[in-house]
Amino acid sequence: MAEAYIVDAVRTAGGRRKGRLSGVHPVDLGAKVLDALVSRSGIDPTVIEDVVMGCVGQVGEQGLHVGRNAVLASSLPECVPAVSIDRQCGSSQQSIHFAAQAVMSGMQDVVIAAGVESMTRVPMGSSGGWKKQPEPGSPTSPGIAANYPGIVFSQFTGAEMMAKKHGFSRDDLDQFALESHQKAIAATQAGAFKDEIVVVDIMGPDGAPEPHTQDEGIRFDATLEGIGSVQTLVEGGCITAANASQICDGASGVMIVSEAALKQYGLTPLARIHTATVSAGDPVIMLEEPLPGTEKALKRAGLSIDDIDLYEVNEAFASVPMAWLKATGADPAKLNVNGGAIALGHPLGASGTKLMATLVHALKARGKRYGLQTMCEGGGVANVTIVEALN
Repeated sequence: MAEAYIVDAVRTAGGRRKGRLSGVHPVDLGAKVLDALVSRSGIDPTVIEDVVMGCVGQVGEQGLHVGRNAVLASSLPECVPAVSIDRQCGSSQQSIHFAAQAVMSGMQDVVIAAGVESMTRVPMGSSGGWKKQPEPGSPTSPGIAANYPGIVFSQFTGAEMMAKKHGFSRDDLDQFALESHQKAIAATQAGAFKDEIVVVDIMGPDGAPEPHTQDEGIRFDATLEGIGSVQTLVEGGCITAANASQICDGASGVMIVSEAALKQYGLTPLARIHTATVSAGDPVIMLEEPLPGTEKALKRAGLSIDDIDLYEVNEAFASVPMAWLKATGADPAKLNVNGGAIALGHPLGASGTKLMATLVHALKARGKRYGLQTMCEGGGVANVTIVEALN
């Protein structure tokens, strides 16, 4: 089978809700990473055969085909097609899989996988919400209501269920959250994100343009006491806004090419796609699928968890990567080494390619070989991607 190579992977620095990126239209934010991938690779944009863009809230400013709209807002020519996909939080990780599949099948040679989400301008839940019974405008259908009577699917409920099932206390989750901030602080201060972050020019408080170059959600003054003071989402629970991912505005992208394209266009790969899987399970606990999904991916890859040098497991809620560590027996020192979504933000449909940008650059910086990325997704689905760095 043909190989698929990652030539470059970039992301914007995250913006907090109503923060520094809130004035940027999401289509233009997506266009920014497309332009950056073309500029950094030096490739002729007319040879790009598709753009696969993930986005969860495909309504309003992110509606009417956000992927194609991002192409039209970019410097890419009109001849570059695009498609918009929704696999919930894994949307742009699935973009990577679709792009890699197109290249590995031999049908295409140059594809961009990307994602965008402005959670300020298109708030979470804008596309509808689950109900106990079918209602106009809700995705709850008579068939779903019959199969899951009285169930309102909720990631927040799932996060609480995971904490209880795997035996984690509120203190355990808060400690994990603090460590996420501490790792993100150390990474930022060491310049670990400099090769992956694309500068976005924004309007400053004084009306003058200024660059947005640093993840806005990192709390440089984070303390265990401060995190512990945040109220739980439900009485008697352990999930809080402080030990869950932050609402975030952002965009990200990965250029994936064939071996023929590497040679023809003089490109240098960062990594190759080793294995890409997707699996699904219980939609009620919802967030647990990365656990069996990782086992499935490792088996398909012929690797063990100890063969993997770095892991990026999305910190949708602290209970998810904590349960993943417990189930897999993975080394905590290899997990989310530059911090995760609790500190850096989780821009939903942009998080898949965002995490991949961080993963491949972290592998390169450390001279490591294998990286594994996974995240929980709405409906009880999980993507798992294993990459091999080519340093």
